[in-house]
Amino acid sequence: MDTIAGLFSFITTPVSWVIVQFHSVYGAIFGADSGWAWGLSIVSLVILIRICLIPLFVKQIKATRGMQALQPKMKAIQERYKNDKQRQSEEMMKLYKETGTNPLSSCLPILAQSPFFFALYHVLSAIANGKTIGVINQSLLESARQAHIFGAPLAAKFTDSAEKAASLNASITDVRIVTAVMIVLMSLSQFYTQRQLMQKNVDLSVKTPFMQQQKMLMYIFPVIFAVMGINFPVGVLVYWLTTNVWTMGQQMYVINQNPTPGSKAQDQYLTRLLKHVSSHGDVKGRSKKKIVAAIVAKGPDRNDNERKFITALTKQGMAAQADGSVIRSSEATADADAASGGAPKRQQPKRQSKSQRQTPPSKPSKK
Repeated sequence: MDTIAGLFSFITTPVSWVIVQFHSVYGAIFGADSGWAWGLSIVSLVILIRICLIPLFVKQIKATRGMQALQPKMKAIQERYKNDKQRQSEEMMKLYKETGTNPLSSCLPILAQSPFFFALYHVLSAIANGKTIGVINQSLLESARQAHIFGAPLAAKFTDSAEKAASLNASITDVRIVTAVMIVLMSLSQFYTQRQLMQKNVDLSVKTPFMQQQKMLMYIFPVIFAVMGINFPVGVLVYWLTTNVWTMGQQMYVINQNPTPGSKAQDQYLTRLLKHVSSHGDVKGRSKKKIVAAIVAKGPDRNDNERKFITALTKQGMAAQADGSVIRSSEATADADAASGGAPKRQQPKRQSKSQRQTPPSKPSKK
């Protein structure tokens, strides 16, 4: 891990500078040597990085949905060219190019965040070894080594010896309890985030190998985090736990406000939207109108959730429009009549039953 962290040493100085700036603010509130001052500095670093990564997160969502939509076509290519790997690869690349999909886009936030993660690990490792690094001078180094979170030093690890913990003014019991709790929380947050994605925000009408892969990752990633976590300093665990919680909250927001078409989350969203329309008589909000407009534009290609939404609107005497608004069916009829020039419709003669057609008309009586 130290070798990998060393590869990202070019960003160590910027990361240490950001931490020191946040520490100067929190230190004035909680005290320079407080674990809260250093811990909140790391949390603030995470928030700053994740805010900067929001555009990449949006690209990740689009790429993931694009890959889900392409799964049936990808599977067809694999079946068609299963004995010709080169042709299979060429057809896959052609498909990506035609649809503008990049498989690596779904990994962009993780890849972009990696340098900061390893740089922070490098900074905390240097603090644990009593070495100055980046803009952290000797006085800041001593302050950071004195900082404890619930009795565990920021630079301590689960695998540290009792002597190492004692050198950081802590007991090995406190270190292992705090790190174990943080590792469990880190793994659980990762599991819940992936489980939430699989259960609510995946198009259940399409069964593909991609879904099976995502399901496997739901169980594999938490185990990887748990195994790696025992070698992470407390400060890195704070960083990773914070970014997991941010990801979980960010994903909750996306699932609730912009769910994947065909997913359980979309069904729940459209149910809420129907209640909203019933209460207000129209669609309030630009994002909601955008979703309704997209459903209208799909026409016969709507999925089951969208058809159910349109049918429910019709039963309530309403009709969705191309601009995302909703009007009463009577208004839609009036608009259609106005568009046709207001000409009255020709009434069709009433259809007679067979018995009525066979009965001769009665003759008028003579007086």
